[in-house]
Amino acid sequence: MKKVMVLMFALCAVSSGVYASDNAVKPAAVVPAQTIQPHRPDMKHRDAAFEKRLGLTEAQKAKARELRLKGHEKLKPVIDELNNKRQEAEMVKLSRIAVWAQEEKLAKLDKEISALEKKADQIRKANMKEFESILTRDQRKILKQMKKEGRQRYEMMKAAKKAGCPSNKDK
Repeated sequence: MKKVMVLMFALCAVSSGVYASDNAVKPAAVVPAQTIQPHRPDMKHRDAAFEKRLGLTEAQKAKARELRLKGHEKLKPVIDELNNKRQEAEMVKLSRIAVWAQEEKLAKLDKEISALEKKADQIRKANMKEFESILTRDQRKILKQMKKEGRQRYEMMKAAKKAGCPSNKDK
């Protein structure tokens, strides 16, 4: 009788442990940090329209591609680190540590993320200056106009989103 009782107790303990582990709160799956992809094929039509509107020569196109790849190489480690910090912040939010400790860690991570975003912006601006250096005066004027149009489209989409209108991407 004792053996049966011990066996039943062991069986209950094991099965409840398995049940508890199946229903335990699981942290979010660790997703590998996204990296900057080399120029995606689906963007070729947009690039062609951009190059055509600016009227880039073949030499300028080659130099622009070279600058783009060099910029990606500079930006990749910063973006990877930025994604790692964001993922770390998400894990802290999901952790069961004291609220004050969580807030302290998140404040530190927010500062690091902010610094990395500034660094990425500086790299992007430097890349844009390098690109603009290969353009003629007329091409720079066209690029300035294109940037202005892009900002206007962004502001219109932002206002529409705020008003609750669906965007083209939602359709």
